[in-house]
Amino acid sequence: MKVITAVKRVVDYNVKVRVKSDQSGVDIGNVKMSMNPFDEIATEAATRLKEAGKATEVVAVSCGVAQSQETLRTALAIGADRGILVETDVELQPLSVAKLLKAVIDRERPELVILGKQAIDDDAGQTGQLLAALLDWPQATFASNIEIGDGTATVTREVDGGLEVVSLRLPAIVTTDLRLNEPRYVTLPNIMKAKKKPIETIKPADLGVDPAPRLKTLKVVEPPVRKTGALVANVAALVEKLKTEAKVI
Repeated sequence: MKVITAVKRVVDYNVKVRVKSDQSGVDIGNVKMSMNPFDEIATEAATRLKEAGKATEVVAVSCGVAQSQETLRTALAIGADRGILVETDVELQPLSVAKLLKAVIDRERPELVILGKQAIDDDAGQTGQLLAALLDWPQATFASNIEIGDGTATVTREVDGGLEVVSLRLPAIVTTDLRLNEPRYVTLPNIMKAKKKPIETIKPADLGVDPAPRLKTLKVVEPPVRKTGALVANVAALVEKLKTEAKVI
Protein backbone atom coordinates (compact mmCIF):
# COMPACT_ATOMS: atom_id res chain seq x y z
CA MET A 1 0.00 0.00 0.00
CA LYS A 2 1.30 3.42 -0.96
CA VAL A 3 0.60 6.31 1.41
CA ILE A 4 0.83 10.00 0.52
CA THR A 5 1.23 12.61 3.23
CA ALA A 6 0.91 16.34 2.55
CA VAL A 7 3.22 18.75 4.39
CA LYS A 8 3.19 22.56 4.53
CA ARG A 9 5.89 25.12 5.33
CA VAL A 10 4.59 27.56 7.94
CA VAL A 11 5.92 30.05 10.48
CA ASP A 12 7.27 28.08 13.45
CA TYR A 13 4.71 27.74 16.22
CA ASN A 14 7.10 29.29 18.75
CA VAL A 15 7.35 32.54 16.77
CA LYS A 16 5.17 35.52 17.64
CA VAL A 17 3.88 36.69 14.27
CA ARG A 18 3.84 40.34 13.25
CA VAL A 19 1.52 42.09 10.82
CA LYS A 20 3.11 44.00 7.94
CA SER A 21 3.03 47.78 8.19
CA ASP A 22 0.72 48.01 5.16
CA GLN A 23 -1.63 45.39 6.73
CA SER A 24 -1.37 43.20 3.63
CA GLY A 25 -0.45 40.09 5.58
CA VAL A 26 1.94 38.53 8.08
CA ASP A 27 5.62 39.48 7.97
CA ILE A 28 7.69 36.31 7.37
CA GLY A 29 10.99 38.07 6.61
CA ASN A 30 13.84 36.59 8.70
CA VAL A 31 11.32 34.43 10.55
CA LYS A 32 11.95 30.79 11.43
CA MET A 33 9.86 28.45 9.30
CA SER A 34 9.08 24.79 9.98
CA MET A 35 6.68 22.00 9.11
CA ASN A 36 3.07 22.47 10.13
CA PRO A 37 2.71 20.51 13.43
CA PHE A 38 -0.40 18.63 12.26
CA ASP A 39 1.50 17.55 9.13
CA GLU A 40 4.30 16.21 11.34
CA ILE A 41 1.68 14.03 13.01
CA ALA A 42 0.42 12.90 9.59
CA THR A 43 3.93 11.99 8.44
CA GLU A 44 4.59 10.12 11.69
CA ALA A 45 1.33 8.19 11.22
CA ALA A 46 2.29 7.21 7.68
CA THR A 47 5.78 6.17 8.82
CA ARG A 48 4.36 3.99 11.60
CA LEU A 49 2.08 2.25 9.09
CA LYS A 50 5.15 1.43 7.02
CA GLU A 51 7.08 0.21 10.06
CA ALA A 52 4.11 -2.01 10.98
CA GLY A 53 4.13 -3.56 7.51
CA LYS A 54 0.83 -2.00 6.52
CA ALA A 55 2.38 0.35 3.93
CA THR A 56 5.13 -0.25 1.40
CA GLU A 57 5.97 3.35 0.48
CA VAL A 58 5.42 6.79 1.98
CA VAL A 59 5.51 9.81 -0.35
CA ALA A 60 5.60 13.34 1.10
CA VAL A 61 4.09 16.11 -1.04
CA SER A 62 4.41 19.85 -0.51
CA CYS A 63 3.02 22.77 -2.51
CA GLY A 64 4.67 26.17 -2.34
CA VAL A 65 7.92 28.06 -2.75
CA ALA A 66 11.30 26.47 -3.44
CA GLN A 67 12.22 26.66 0.27
CA SER A 68 9.53 24.05 0.91
CA GLN A 69 12.23 21.51 0.03
CA GLU A 70 13.49 22.01 3.60
CA THR A 71 10.07 20.91 4.88
CA LEU A 72 10.17 17.87 2.63
CA ARG A 73 13.62 16.98 3.95
CA THR A 74 12.16 16.98 7.45
CA ALA A 75 9.41 14.61 6.29
CA LEU A 76 12.06 12.37 4.70
CA ALA A 77 14.03 12.41 7.95
CA ILE A 78 10.92 11.32 9.86
CA GLY A 79 10.55 8.35 7.53
CA ALA A 80 9.06 9.22 4.13
CA ASP A 81 10.76 7.47 1.19
CA ARG A 82 10.66 10.30 -1.35
CA GLY A 83 9.29 13.77 -1.82
CA ILE A 84 7.39 15.72 -4.45
CA LEU A 85 7.44 19.53 -4.51
CA VAL A 86 4.84 21.38 -6.55
CA GLU A 87 6.78 24.62 -6.80
CA THR A 88 4.98 27.94 -7.19
CA ASP A 89 5.34 31.46 -5.86
CA VAL A 90 1.58 32.05 -6.06
CA GLU A 91 -0.26 32.48 -2.76
CA LEU A 92 -1.95 29.11 -2.38
CA GLN A 93 -5.43 28.79 -0.94
CA PRO A 94 -7.07 25.52 0.21
CA LEU A 95 -8.94 24.85 -3.04
CA SER A 96 -5.79 25.36 -5.13
CA VAL A 97 -3.81 23.04 -2.85
CA ALA A 98 -6.56 20.41 -3.07
CA LYS A 99 -6.51 20.59 -6.88
CA LEU A 100 -2.72 20.25 -6.95
CA LEU A 101 -2.81 17.31 -4.55
CA LYS A 102 -5.55 15.65 -6.61
CA ALA A 103 -3.38 15.89 -9.73
CA VAL A 104 -0.45 14.33 -7.88
CA ILE A 105 -2.68 11.59 -6.46
CA ASP A 106 -4.08 10.81 -9.92
CA ARG A 107 -0.49 10.22 -11.04
CA GLU A 108 0.78 8.36 -7.95
CA ARG A 109 -2.31 6.20 -7.27
CA PRO A 110 -1.98 5.82 -3.48
CA GLU A 111 -4.39 3.81 -1.35
CA LEU A 112 -4.32 6.26 1.56
CA VAL A 113 -3.73 10.01 1.90
CA ILE A 114 -3.01 11.46 5.35
CA LEU A 115 -3.06 15.22 5.99
CA GLY A 116 -2.98 17.46 9.02
CA LYS A 117 -6.48 18.63 9.96
CA GLN A 118 -5.41 22.27 9.52
CA ALA A 119 -2.39 24.52 9.04
CA ILE A 120 -1.45 26.85 11.88
CA ASP A 121 -0.97 29.85 9.58
CA ASP A 122 -4.46 30.27 8.12
CA ASP A 123 -6.32 27.71 10.32
CA ALA A 124 -8.63 27.06 7.37
CA GLY A 125 -9.07 23.32 7.97
CA GLN A 126 -10.48 22.80 4.48
CA THR A 127 -7.89 21.06 2.30
CA GLY A 128 -8.62 17.47 3.36
CA GLN A 129 -12.36 17.83 2.88
CA LEU A 130 -11.97 19.59 -0.48
CA LEU A 131 -9.55 16.91 -1.66
CA ALA A 132 -11.96 14.13 -0.70
CA ALA A 133 -14.74 15.87 -2.63
CA LEU A 134 -12.58 16.33 -5.74
CA LEU A 135 -11.48 12.68 -5.68
CA ASP A 136 -14.92 11.39 -4.58
CA TRP A 137 -13.16 9.35 -1.88
CA PRO A 138 -14.41 8.56 1.62
CA GLN A 139 -12.89 10.70 4.36
CA ALA A 140 -12.37 10.68 8.13
CA THR A 141 -11.39 13.97 9.74
CA PHE A 142 -9.81 14.71 13.17
CA ALA A 143 -8.40 11.19 13.55
CA SER A 144 -7.02 10.13 16.94
CA ASN A 145 -6.41 6.50 15.87
CA ILE A 146 -5.97 4.73 12.53
CA GLU A 147 -6.11 0.98 11.96
CA ILE A 148 -5.64 -0.56 8.51
CA GLY A 149 -7.37 -3.83 7.63
CA ASP A 150 -8.00 -5.74 4.41
CA GLY A 151 -8.92 -2.92 2.03
CA THR A 152 -10.38 -0.83 4.83
CA ALA A 153 -9.34 1.77 7.38
CA THR A 154 -10.93 2.04 10.82
CA VAL A 155 -10.57 5.56 12.18
CA THR A 156 -11.40 6.91 15.62
CA ARG A 157 -12.49 10.54 15.32
CA GLU A 158 -12.58 13.25 17.97
CA VAL A 159 -16.00 14.93 17.89
CA ASP A 160 -17.78 17.33 20.22
CA GLY A 161 -19.63 14.53 21.98
CA GLY A 162 -16.56 12.32 22.51
CA LEU A 163 -15.18 9.70 20.12
CA GLU A 164 -16.67 8.33 16.92
CA VAL A 165 -15.41 5.21 15.13
CA VAL A 166 -15.87 5.01 11.35
CA SER A 167 -14.88 2.39 8.79
CA LEU A 168 -13.70 3.52 5.36
CA ARG A 169 -13.13 1.58 2.19
CA LEU A 170 -9.72 2.36 0.68
CA PRO A 171 -8.62 4.50 -1.09
CA ALA A 172 -9.51 7.18 1.46
CA ILE A 173 -8.56 10.55 2.96
CA VAL A 174 -7.69 10.94 6.66
CA THR A 175 -6.89 14.17 8.50
CA THR A 176 -5.03 14.01 11.79
CA ASP A 177 -5.77 15.45 15.22
CA LEU A 178 -3.23 16.23 17.94
CA ARG A 179 -3.76 13.04 19.93
CA LEU A 180 -3.09 10.63 17.05
CA ASN A 181 0.60 10.37 18.00
CA GLU A 182 3.68 12.27 19.14
CA PRO A 183 6.11 12.77 16.22
CA ARG A 184 9.55 11.30 16.78
CA TYR A 185 12.62 13.43 17.37
CA VAL A 186 14.54 13.72 14.10
CA THR A 187 18.05 12.43 14.72
CA LEU A 188 21.21 13.53 12.92
CA PRO A 189 21.71 10.14 11.17
CA ASN A 190 18.18 10.33 9.76
CA ILE A 191 18.78 13.91 8.63
CA MET A 192 21.88 12.74 6.76
CA LYS A 193 19.95 9.83 5.21
CA ALA A 194 17.19 12.23 4.13
CA LYS A 195 19.70 14.21 2.04
CA LYS A 196 20.13 11.17 -0.19
CA LYS A 197 16.43 10.57 -0.71
CA PRO A 198 14.95 11.91 -3.98
CA ILE A 199 12.77 15.01 -4.25
CA GLU A 200 10.97 15.59 -7.54
CA THR A 201 10.12 19.20 -8.41
CA ILE A 202 7.22 19.93 -10.74
CA LYS A 203 5.20 23.00 -11.67
CA PRO A 204 1.43 23.46 -11.44
CA ALA A 205 1.33 23.77 -15.23
CA ASP A 206 2.81 20.26 -15.49
CA LEU A 207 -0.24 19.03 -13.60
CA GLY A 208 -2.70 21.11 -15.62
CA VAL A 209 -3.75 23.17 -12.60
CA ASP A 210 -4.10 26.95 -12.34
CA PRO A 211 -3.30 27.83 -8.70
CA ALA A 212 -4.35 31.49 -8.96
CA PRO A 213 -6.15 32.59 -5.77
CA ARG A 214 -9.90 33.21 -5.91
CA LEU A 215 -10.10 35.13 -2.65
CA LYS A 216 -8.45 38.48 -1.94
CA THR A 217 -7.21 39.49 1.50
CA LEU A 218 -8.35 43.05 2.10
CA LYS A 219 -6.62 43.70 5.41
CA VAL A 220 -4.83 41.88 8.21
CA VAL A 221 -4.80 43.48 11.67
CA GLU A 222 -3.61 42.39 15.10
CA PRO A 223 -6.27 41.60 17.72
CA PRO A 224 -6.99 44.39 20.21
CA VAL A 225 -4.85 44.44 23.34
CA ARG A 226 -6.68 42.98 26.33
CA LYS A 227 -7.10 45.20 29.34
CA THR A 228 -5.19 44.31 32.48
CA GLY A 229 -7.21 42.30 34.97
CA ALA A 230 -7.95 43.53 38.51
CA LEU A 231 -7.97 41.78 41.87
CA VAL A 232 -11.01 42.16 44.10
CA ALA A 233 -11.18 41.66 47.85
CA ASN A 234 -14.30 39.50 47.99
CA VAL A 235 -17.37 38.28 46.11
CA ALA A 236 -19.36 41.39 46.98
CA ALA A 237 -16.72 43.62 45.36
CA LEU A 238 -16.70 41.35 42.29
CA VAL A 239 -20.48 41.58 41.92
CA GLU A 240 -20.32 45.37 42.31
CA LYS A 241 -17.72 45.66 39.52
CA LEU A 242 -19.75 43.39 37.26
CA LYS A 243 -22.76 45.67 37.81
CA THR A 244 -21.15 49.10 37.62
CA GLU A 245 -18.12 48.64 35.35
CA ALA A 246 -18.63 45.58 33.17
CA LYS A 247 -22.44 46.07 33.19
CA VAL A 248 -23.03 42.37 32.54
CA ILE A 249 -25.41 41.79 35.44
